[in-house]
Amino acid sequence: MATVPLGVRSLGAAYRSGALTPHDVVDAVLARIAERGDDAVWISRFTRAELHEQVATLPAGPLHGIPFAVKDNIDVAGLPTTAACPAFARSPAVDATAVRLLREAGAIVVGKTNLDQFATGLNGTRSPYGACESVFGGDLISGGSSSGSAVAVAAGEVAFSLGTDTAGSGRVPAALNGIVGLKPTRGLVSTAGVLPACRSLDCVSVFAHDPSDAADVLSIVAHPDPSDAWSRPVRGNARPDPLFRARLLLPDELDFEGDTAMAAAFDAVAARADAVGTAPVAPLREAGDLLYTGPWVAERLAGLEAFLTEHPDDVLPVIRAVVEQGAGFTAVDAFRGRHRLQELRAGTARLWDRADALLLPTVPTTFTRAQIAEQPVARNLVLGRYTQFANLLDLAAVAVPAGFTADGRPVGVTLLGPAFSEDRLLSAAHQLITREAA
Repeated sequence: MATVPLGVRSLGAAYRSGALTPHDVVDAVLARIAERGDDAVWISRFTRAELHEQVATLPAGPLHGIPFAVKDNIDVAGLPTTAACPAFARSPAVDATAVRLLREAGAIVVGKTNLDQFATGLNGTRSPYGACESVFGGDLISGGSSSGSAVAVAAGEVAFSLGTDTAGSGRVPAALNGIVGLKPTRGLVSTAGVLPACRSLDCVSVFAHDPSDAADVLSIVAHPDPSDAWSRPVRGNARPDPLFRARLLLPDELDFEGDTAMAAAFDAVAARADAVGTAPVAPLREAGDLLYTGPWVAERLAGLEAFLTEHPDDVLPVIRAVVEQGAGFTAVDAFRGRHRLQELRAGTARLWDRADALLLPTVPTTFTRAQIAEQPVARNLVLGRYTQFANLLDLAAVAVPAGFTADGRPVGVTLLGPAFSEDRLLSAAHQLITREAA
């Protein structure tokens, strides 16, 4: 295992050559998890015996023998779903649709990963199961809410993982751990069996080591689902085209919270991009504000109100404070917000007449776990500055690693495009990563 990267395609090649078997990989995965010790990545896992039982009955599908992790707001039969709230725990009888499709393709579910409670947060510290640290150490936050899913991939414990992404939960952790985070078009991947955060906006996301691996996973889980009222028909495909040259827009202005090293790192990436012009950032940020400081907060409350009423002390205070803000919005506020959002969507749609994608920093700066503890709400909002508008504006997105700042912190950039543009975004992501490596 030491010579074979734990990726989707690399493991597939190793299996085909006979260099490895899925039983070998299960043992290696468990050894890697044990080596890292109590790192707050996992909430629950299948036992060694159960994993080998999975291997014994694996179908010979396109992901045969590929180990993956699942964020613990997504149902996996045989493991509890807690959403990082022990009092909420339930035992689903069936897999979420996305998990079922992956199992049918031959993938191995290793276990359930930590998250910001009820998927409310972008920093990875809001969990009674512990605060994940980035794989780069230094007390750097892992990002959230899909904290454990990102770290499990970045640490080489699994080949890929499922997260969710409502406001950036599948992209912020990717940036802070140096991996790829794919947020598909809203409705492209079924959310049946996923605990809602904002049900009209929620997406199942994919963490992987590279865009090709992410594309392989998406090709399995992108599937219409009659059991999901928000499911949409699949259009096109998610296969990166190495010959495609994306026309990129650059932001007209950015705010890095005074982080000059992060600004310089982004400028270096932008200078190597195939830019065809600029795009205004202000309308994007205005749309994003509707999610955490506008009427869409009420949608979070709609999903959790009954549990909050019955179990107020079982919800972390910071989560309760965020969600309960939803009670302050009226139906009039919701309609005003909806109308303004439609105007912002129309303006954003015109960008794609002249470009294929918009390049943005994934996060404007980084924080340590200690810094988040000092300002848990304000600094969380900073992390979502360039992510939280994507689902509101019906965009697809892929976050990719882009090296490090001069002082050694991870840099991530995100490519955003119109709905169902995953093939173009993944192609552009591959080109960006190739350029950075060169």
